[in-house]
Amino acid sequence: MGTSAPARTSAPLNLPSRKRLLALVTAFQGRRIAVVADLVIDEFLNGRVERISREAPVLILQYEGSDLRLGGGANAVHNIKTLGGEPFPVGLVGNDSSGRSLLSLLKRKRIQTAGVARARARDYGTPLKTRILGGGFHSTRQQIVRMDRTRPLNVLGRRSSETHVRGALKRIGRVDGVLVSDYGLGFVTEEVLRLSSVFARKHKAPLTADSRHALLGLEGVTAVTPNEPEVEEALGLSIGHDLKKLERAGRALQARLKTPAVLVTRGSDGMALFEAGERPRHIPVFGSDEVADVTGAGDTVIATFTLALAAGATPFEAAHLANLAGGLVVMKRGTATVSARELRDAIRQAAFA
Repeated sequence: MGTSAPARTSAPLNLPSRKRLLALVTAFQGRRIAVVADLVIDEFLNGRVERISREAPVLILQYEGSDLRLGGGANAVHNIKTLGGEPFPVGLVGNDSSGRSLLSLLKRKRIQTAGVARARARDYGTPLKTRILGGGFHSTRQQIVRMDRTRPLNVLGRRSSETHVRGALKRIGRVDGVLVSDYGLGFVTEEVLRLSSVFARKHKAPLTADSRHALLGLEGVTAVTPNEPEVEEALGLSIGHDLKKLERAGRALQARLKTPAVLVTRGSDGMALFEAGERPRHIPVFGSDEVADVTGAGDTVIATFTLALAAGATPFEAAHLANLAGGLVVMKRGTATVSARELRDAIRQAAFA
């Protein structure tokens, strides 16, 4: 990490104006965002708890229904759509039933699928994350177990994906922003990131990115939005609730990536924004402490943050909007989205002047 800067008090939180934030949400409408991402499908199996099994100390659930939702980078795509933007997903699905379901969901949400290619069956399988939820008649369903079916791209598949990204970005045309979402499934290679960066520079558009396991490979992007555990993994340290450690880590990450902005999401501790030439700014969590489900909250955050930058927001304004959206989505069950109307209502309720 190099020599740490002397610890300084974080900057006072001079809040953006309510009028300005509302104007930015209005400016979300129609913003064209290319989303280069690992596309995932989330499956939720719901059951009613009946009894403990005699075969093993496990619950027996009576099946009550299932639900398929856009997950991973596809959830970021969906959030851009519900917030009023126009997303253009660039990614892969496998030649399987999960891939067909994912494409069907995108089309049902009126999201363009021209940039989504089908990989050969031997190269890739559409990532499917199945969550089993159980509860009683008068209790909230809780996630009991999650099963992931993922088969990362092989070498031939990665080469094919890079060719696909190159062609798909050319076909999109003008964009206002580019978002890269790397869930570690092999699609977002160094070359794919380079192509995304060149494309963003060509259109003078902000490039945001997040990576589950390769955060230090995102050098030179406009902004990154890691969560605290991702920062800890990348830098090989433990932050906990120590603000001084967090601020040293944030500055070190920003210097290493040479990025103008780093937005670290911290769950119930809110967010921390690190900008070049600015002292760290801490944004308290929005909403209730009674979180319903954090599934996909990071996708909502980066989708909102990217749209805001594309609409002309400063990183500080974009961080506040992303914080509001994140606070809203964790109050919903399962992989969820936030609408522009919900975001406007939250702005009106929050303590902005």
